[in-house]
Amino acid sequence: MDAFKLMKELRVNCEQEVHYLPKVMGLSAIESTAPGDSRISAKCRDAKVEDLWSLTSFFGYSTQTFVLAVNLLDRFLAMMKIQPKHLSCISLSCLHIAAKVTEEECNLTPTDELIRIGQCRFTVSDLARMEKIITEKLNFKSKAVTALTFLHLYHQIALSHCTDRKTTLSLEKLEAQLKACLCRISFSKAKPSVLALALLRQEIEAVQSEDMLEITSHIQRHLKIADADLVLWSKCVAQCLSDYASPECSKPDHRKLQWIVSRRTAQSLHSYRSVPELPTIPEGCWDESESEDSCEDMMSSGEESLSSSLGSDAEGSFFPPHLRRQNQRQYLYA
Repeated sequence: MDAFKLMKELRVNCEQEVHYLPKVMGLSAIESTAPGDSRISAKCRDAKVEDLWSLTSFFGYSTQTFVLAVNLLDRFLAMMKIQPKHLSCISLSCLHIAAKVTEEECNLTPTDELIRIGQCRFTVSDLARMEKIITEKLNFKSKAVTALTFLHLYHQIALSHCTDRKTTLSLEKLEAQLKACLCRISFSKAKPSVLALALLRQEIEAVQSEDMLEITSHIQRHLKIADADLVLWSKCVAQCLSDYASPECSKPDHRKLQWIVSRRTAQSLHSYRSVPELPTIPEGCWDESESEDSCEDMMSSGEESLSSSLGSDAEGSFFPPHLRRQNQRQYLYA
């Protein structure tokens, strides 16, 4: 896309972003929730967004899916008074809605599996009803202008205008930084165009590119972003990324997988760990058909143990490793 079309698309999205912002009063009400209150607190919301980040990593969903899910979640929470017990159903519904918009149909996780992996207590019909409520309340069709929308446009504009070809900006790194910021409800108050530009400037200052800094200034003037707003959110971004980079920070996509299972399931799992005595294989008597049958038997028993460990009747934090769903399938069926 040439520079003129990029700037035109930038202006169009800037005019539309106001329609996809959470209500500031609703976000402030969540932030002001006192301990012991029946309403959702900022800490509760942030923890749930981290869970969404973990789930998107586990299922191999894109950053676009995660960002859209968070946008839907914040807009709905800022509009409705929600009890904490309903938050899991709401957040998972937002993720499923976002995935159906951004992901290929063949990559979508089945609803029952999404609930099972998320260790939630509601049913498939509960999730379907909640999705209908969310889409109707938000009047959601198939798109939303988010900070990721601007981040991608800014990145393309910066690279198209930069004369120093040795200077590179990692879009993957910028996306990871955006996800870290979205795990804090305070950033939901920022305009997507301003938050994305603050992230871009942070990274450009790190690579010390004068050309790209000039480009960001041109973008700021083009979108009429006030200096005070950009400075404010740039400081917030710098603080957030500093905290996130510290070794004390537990990152959602680096945590280990944890399951909370019943005692009977745990005993069942222990039984699979015992290694039975294997008969000695006679030399020169290799039967290929018997070998294939035995492999199928072993795989079927392995699948049963995996299924039994993924109970949907328990609650707990879900912290998957940095795995892709495709890799998981290759492992199970290789």
